[in-house]
Amino acid sequence: MQEIYFAGGCLWGVQEFMRHLPGVISTEAGRVNGSSDTTSTPYDGYAECVRTLFDPQQVSIAQLMDFFFEIIDPYSLNKQGDDVGEKYRTGVYSTNADHLSQVKQYIAQRSDADKIVVEVLPMHNYVKSDLEHQDRLTNHPNDYCHIPLDLLYKYKLQK
Repeated sequence: MQEIYFAGGCLWGVQEFMRHLPGVISTEAGRVNGSSDTTSTPYDGYAECVRTLFDPQQVSIAQLMDFFFEIIDPYSLNKQGDDVGEKYRTGVYSTNADHLSQVKQYIAQRSDADKIVVEVLPMHNYVKSDLEHQDRLTNHPNDYCHIPLDLLYKYKLQK
């Protein structure tokens, strides 16, 4: 199993989408690359993210990127849907340099690469979100989500 972190705006929708993907073993809502070790401090530069544990025998980094690009606006800086602010930026993070290389290659090969503002960086700090944010849309399906419902549950229906 391997892990990678996806930031795509509000983590509620990103987690709900990612958890249903083929090859994804588990997901966890969190904060990546902030300076704090807790969720009880003021904003510290983090991005809302989803820690994604996956089986590389079932799904590749390129396939995960294809899925991820279905739910984000890769041209929008610090904004996804109605969520605005640095913590809602798009990004992909990992402690595995090969993951980051594959993500950079994926973006570079796209015809729109020069317009893409998805951050690709090493993961140097991760803080698990509070329990109320874990699997939020599974537990509270009527809560806000910036991802259209037909897309949000597209892969749940295929499992």
